[in-house]
Amino acid sequence: MRLASEYHPDLISAKEGIRQSQDNKVITAQSLWPQANTSLSLTQAKSNSTSAKSNTTTYAYGVSGSQLLFDGFKTINNVNASRENIKGSQWNFQFVSSQVRFRLRNAFIDLLKAQELLKLTKEIYDIRKQNLDLITLRYNSGMEHQGALLTAQANLAQAEFEIHQANRGLEVAQRQLAKELGMKQFEPIEVAGDFDISRDYKEKPDFEGLVNLNPQLLKIMTQINAATFSVKSSQGDFWPSVSLVGGVDKSANHWPPPATDTNVGLKLTWPLLEGGSRAAQLDQAKSVVRDLQAQQQSLKDSLVLTLEQSWAGLKDAMEQVGVEQKFVQASQERAKIAQQQYSVGLLTYDNWTIIEDGLVTTKKTFLNTQANALLAETSWIEAQGRTLEYAN
Repeated sequence: MRLASEYHPDLISAKEGIRQSQDNKVITAQSLWPQANTSLSLTQAKSNSTSAKSNTTTYAYGVSGSQLLFDGFKTINNVNASRENIKGSQWNFQFVSSQVRFRLRNAFIDLLKAQELLKLTKEIYDIRKQNLDLITLRYNSGMEHQGALLTAQANLAQAEFEIHQANRGLEVAQRQLAKELGMKQFEPIEVAGDFDISRDYKEKPDFEGLVNLNPQLLKIMTQINAATFSVKSSQGDFWPSVSLVGGVDKSANHWPPPATDTNVGLKLTWPLLEGGSRAAQLDQAKSVVRDLQAQQQSLKDSLVLTLEQSWAGLKDAMEQVGVEQKFVQASQERAKIAQQQYSVGLLTYDNWTIIEDGLVTTKKTFLNTQANALLAETSWIEAQGRTLEYAN
C-alpha cells in the first residue's frame, strides 16, 4: 500500500487534480485584487508632402490600474465555488485511493491464489502419477483393463497441462500486481500470506451511517455546493459592476517626456441588452443544482444497496469456506480408504477414480472458496469507500 500510494499513476493524476483546482481558485480570485499595467511606446511619424517634410518622434510611458468595488458578489461566489471544487477534488482523490486499494488487494489475493494453485496442481500431478503407477502395475498383471490405463494416462496429461496453465496464470497475476503497485519496470513478485479473514463480522453494520462517509457521496455534495454558488454568481450578472480606475501617463517629443497626465475615476458597467443570455445562464445554473441533487439521491440509494449486497456476499463467502473445508476433510479420508481398498481389489476402478476425481475437485473448490472470501471482504471494504490508509 505504501508503494502504491507513492507510485500509482491514478493517484498521481488525482493529486494533480487537487493542485489544478487550487490554482483555479487563485485565478478566479485575482479580480478581487488591484490590477496594474505599465506601458512604454515610441512612435515615429514621417510626412513627405510637397509643401513640407517632417520627421516626428513621440515618447510615452505610463501606469494604469483598477480595483473592483462591486460586481453583485459574482466574483466572491465564483471564489466560493472554486473552494468547493478544491474539496471535491480532494474527495475525488479519496475515491481514487479506494479504487486503487480495491484493485491492489484483489491483485494481491489473485497472486496468492495463483501461487497456491501452482502448489496444488503439482500435488495433483503427484497423485495422478502414483495412480498411474498403481494401475500400470495392475494392468501388467492382468488385473485391470486397458480403458483404466488410458484414463489414468489422460488424467496425468491433464495434471501436467494444469501445471503449465497455473504457471502462466502466475505470471499474469504477477504482472497485475506490478501494475497496481505502479512499478515502471516489471519484476517477478512473490507474496506471502494466508486466506484467513481477521475479523468476525458478526454484527450487521449501519448502512445508512456508513454511506454518509463514502467519498463518492461527499464529492457530489461539494459539487452541489459549488453549483449553488454558481447560481448566486449568475444572479450577480443582473447587478452593475463598479471599479475604481486611474492612471499616470507621460508623453513628449523627446526623452524623457516631462508632461504628466493623471486620471482617477469610477467605471460602471451594466449590460442593458444581451438577448436574454443572463436569464438563460441563471436558469441553466439552477438546473445544474437540481440535476446534481437528483444524482446525489440516486448515488446514495445505489451505495446503500451495494453495501447490503457486499455484506451479504461476505457473510455467504465466509460460511461457504467452513462448508468446503468439511468437504475437503471428508474427501481426503474417503480417498485414503478408497486407495487402500482398490490396491487389494476390494473396489473397482470406476468407483475408485470417481472418489479420486472428487478429491481433486474438492481441493480446487476449497482454494477458490478461500480466495472468494477474501475477495468478498475486499468488495465490502471498497463499498465503504475505504482508502489505502485503511489498515485491514
